[in-house]
Amino acid sequence: MGKKKNFPHILNASSTLLGLCFVVLTSLKLGDNHETSRIDEFTAIAILMFMTSSILSYLSMRSERLAARYERKADITFLSGLIVLFITTLLITLNVIK
Repeated sequence: MGKKKNFPHILNASSTLLGLCFVVLTSLKLGDNHETSRIDEFTAIAILMFMTSSILSYLSMRSERLAARYERKADITFLSGLIVLFITTLLITLNVIK
């Protein structure tokens, strides 16, 4: 058996967090807050990162030749999305952004 380095858990986790970000962004837009906030901007960045990570992870499972390259990029993008969500949560908790 050859070494297969695909990690489908990246696809599962990034798609779940993508859905969570959509719920957060939708709730911000439907709320009574008419001011533009940094929260929705950071959430939009996280959405882009998790969507990119999901696509790259899917491509890594479908590709034989470029699987390792796609998976590495998906992993880095997923970690970046997690960092963006962590920083956003930290800034909200510390009342730095509203």
